Amino acid sequence: MTSARTRLVLVRHGQTDYNRQGRLQGQVDIPLNAAGIRQAESLAATVTENPPDVVIASPLERAVETARIATRGTGLEIITDEAFLERGFGQWEGLKGEEIRTRWPAEHADWRAHRPVRGLGVEDRPEVGERVAAACRDLVSRHAGGTVMVVAHGAAITLGITALLGLDTDGFRGVAGLENCHRSVLEPLLAEPADGLMRLVSHNLAPDFL
Repeated sequence: MTSARTRLVLVRHGQTDYNRQGRLQGQVDIPLNAAGIRQAESLAATVTENPPDVVIASPLERAVETARIATRGTGLEIITDEAFLERGFGQWEGLKGEEIRTRWPAEHADWRAHRPVRGLGVEDRPEVGERVAAACRDLVSRHAGGTVMVVAHGAAITLGITALLGLDTDGFRGVAGLENCHRSVLEPLLAEPADGLMRLVSHNLAPDFL
């Protein structure tokens, strides 16, 4: 008899006005805009068709609201976990890329080159990747044979996936960021010793993709 497959589904929140304006959100608590609500409603049909066993969201409003709308037909409780907060961008939060480049040219160059940014409160890439990956590993281990859905944020998900694949979160750039309300699916590696590594099954699936 084949054991049930364990799956991790990582969902990026729906669109916000900061997304639309090209502003760096970080951990600023921005709500969904009208487009983001429609995206979450589109995702709801897909989630209702194949509901997860547990739903966890970043505590930021845009993630919680996406999770609430997407799971409204399932009766599932939404659990929040700060491990899935977006990467903190310190003094840059709320600014556009050109504003950052103009005011902090050297630090902006470091950021674009995926080097650490010092003195501005920008969270390091490996720190983000490991906090997200560690929380994912714990969830997967506690829900073996089930489907875990996490609603979080673009940078946090990208870095979490990179870490779960066993890749260098400082230097590897091969995982594309998710679009709003898109999702990725991962499964634990079964080979021993796996050490918590996972494989990427699907990436950047549209909200209405079954």
